[in-house]
Amino acid sequence: MTNEEILIQNLKNPTTQERAFIELMGLYKERLYWHIRRIVLNHDDADDVLQNTFIKVYRNIDSFKEESKLYSWMYRIATNESITFINKRAKENHLDVTDFQEKMAKNLSHDPLFEGDEIQLVLQRAIATLPQKQQLVFRMKYFDEMKYTDMATILETSVGALKASYFHAVKKIEEIISSH
Repeated sequence: MTNEEILIQNLKNPTTQERAFIELMGLYKERLYWHIRRIVLNHDDADDVLQNTFIKVYRNIDSFKEESKLYSWMYRIATNESITFINKRAKENHLDVTDFQEKMAKNLSHDPLFEGDEIQLVLQRAIATLPQKQQLVFRMKYFDEMKYTDMATILETSVGALKASYFHAVKKIEEIISSH
C-alpha cells in the first residue's frame, strides 16, 4: 500500500481522520495556496479560498473514489472554488469576469504581499485578459509546470484541447507583452 493509500484510508476512518487531515494540510497547503493565489491574485482572498477548499475536502473525502490521485482531486476542488470565488466577486462588483480580473491584476502593484517586479505585473495583466479556461491552462502549465495529462484529469478535458488552449494563451500573452 502506498503512502497516499494509507493517508486516504486514515482520512476516511473517523478515529484517525483528524490526525490524517492535519497531515494532508501539511503536505498540500502551500502548493494549493499558490495555485489559488495565481487565480484570485490577492493574499487574503487566496487564504479564504484555501480554507473553503480544505473544508470541501474534509466534508467530501468519503466520496473520493480514488480514480485519480488525491492531489489531483484536491487541485480540482481548489480550481473550482477559485473560479466560483472570482465569478461571485465579479457579480458583486457588477463587472464581467474578465473586467474584474483585469482590475485585480492592476491592483497587484498596490498589494504589499505581491513580490513580483514590473515584468510580473505586465504578465499578470496579460493573463487577466484571457478567457478563464486559457488562464487556468496557462497558469497550471507555466507556473506549476504541470503535465498535460494531469491537467486533463483536473479540468476533465482532453490533452489536445489543453495544448490548443495553452498555444492560444501564449500567443495572446506574447502579443500583449510585445505591445507593452
